[in-house]
Amino acid sequence: MSDDTTKAVKAVAQNQRKDPAEQVLQVERRDYTELAPVDRPRSQSLDGFDEIYTDIVDYIVRCTHRIWDERDIGLIYTHYTHNCVLYGTLGTIYNREDVVRDTIQRLVSLPERRGMATQVLWSGNDVEGFYTSHLVTGSGRHTQYGHFGPPTGRTFVARTIADCMIHRNKIYREWVVADTMAIIKQLGLDPHAFAGKLARSSFDKGLLSLDIGENRRLLGQYPPEAEADVSIAHNDIEAHTLRWLHEVFNGRMFGRIKDVYAPTCQYHGPLMKELYGVAAVTHQHLGLIGSIPDAAYSAQHICSNPCEEGGVKVAVRWLMEGHHLGYGILQDLGEPTGARLQVMGMTHYHYKDGKIVDEWNVYDELSLLVQVKLAEMARQSGSANAEAHGAS
Repeated sequence: MSDDTTKAVKAVAQNQRKDPAEQVLQVERRDYTELAPVDRPRSQSLDGFDEIYTDIVDYIVRCTHRIWDERDIGLIYTHYTHNCVLYGTLGTIYNREDVVRDTIQRLVSLPERRGMATQVLWSGNDVEGFYTSHLVTGSGRHTQYGHFGPPTGRTFVARTIADCMIHRNKIYREWVVADTMAIIKQLGLDPHAFAGKLARSSFDKGLLSLDIGENRRLLGQYPPEAEADVSIAHNDIEAHTLRWLHEVFNGRMFGRIKDVYAPTCQYHGPLMKELYGVAAVTHQHLGLIGSIPDAAYSAQHICSNPCEEGGVKVAVRWLMEGHHLGYGILQDLGEPTGARLQVMGMTHYHYKDGKIVDEWNVYDELSLLVQVKLAEMARQSGSANAEAHGAS
């Protein structure tokens, strides 16, 4: 399998370097001024895009910087469609004006925040549209009153991955996974109180997390699907990634990890974890399944690019769904509650010499705690209604 992976990595690199006319910038080894140049000629076909952008990586890095760091929030009107949909771990936004308002609120709370591009993986073209997966490392200090409450003066650092679908300069669909729990803990806030407040807001709007029964991993009494669905893959390395992810997360073959990862691999995980080695990676993934032991894993999108550091990087957007039935690394969830849980996550993998040497994994534990709190509110409401009905 290692030889097959090595061949797949080389094939991706060769296929994506065939067109010398298009030299898309990469984030590795480059300062921001190189990623957003002022005198670089356009190096990729970008019909319909603003002239300032030279390629799709320049577009996503530069417009993010202009909106969030330079405070040109009004660019959202020219960079998002009016009916854009933004999927987040704590809710969904369905129009451009709400994106503007949400951005303002976040900048009010954390005016010193800076988002630094770690890497951008992408696919597509200016005819069919582009898909980008943008890993950002954000850092700053909590100095103002806002959605995190009174200022604590504490500093923080957390990772976010934003996946965007873009056509002619406008983002029309976006998925954002921010590690909000990392920020909550670094600011010294109470995760349970914060999650309870968010859950109460959703509950008061009539939003309940309802158990829908079986998930896609097990239907009836049948075992998990033996083969992974690789229909979303564009090349061999992406198909290989989808296969081993299915084997590990749906087949529960966690020993497979040692065959895929390099012995010296590094894991960059939620809560800013920096771990090393196959045993650590195995424990992190086994621990997530431990909290949701009936979880079904489903890859939603995958793309890949050769990188200047050698090898190929692969981005996967995924969903995991199941019930809080066990113990694992999600310690803030406490005793198993049976609550229905859905995890939206994004992961970037760096393959080199046939093995994964780096994994950046982002999902938000705060979102899971909110779901547990919301389920508890629903149960309490149901019990209260039943008692009231019985009394009457």
